[in-house]
Amino acid sequence: MSDIKHDIKTMLVRRLKLKVQADAIADDAPLFGDGGLGLDSIDALELVVGLQKEYGVVINDKAVAERVLVSVNAIAEFVSAAKTA
Repeated sequence: MSDIKHDIKTMLVRRLKLKVQADAIADDAPLFGDGGLGLDSIDALELVVGLQKEYGVVINDKAVAERVLVSVNAIAEFVSAAKTA
């Protein structure tokens, strides 16, 4: 699971052009809002597209997106569950 988390962090930095090192992102840090990475709705869309391209997972429901796009931990759990399904 740690490999998936590292890959997700690297994807976040690369696709969203974040000015932070992947290793500096905490697994449980909120992705949106204050106290986290401060991502916005445009970033969310890019993240959904990136997850689909890199992991083959589809997030096409707002409720699923709100549950999954919370932290690296949540994304990793979703990707892992999708791979085993």
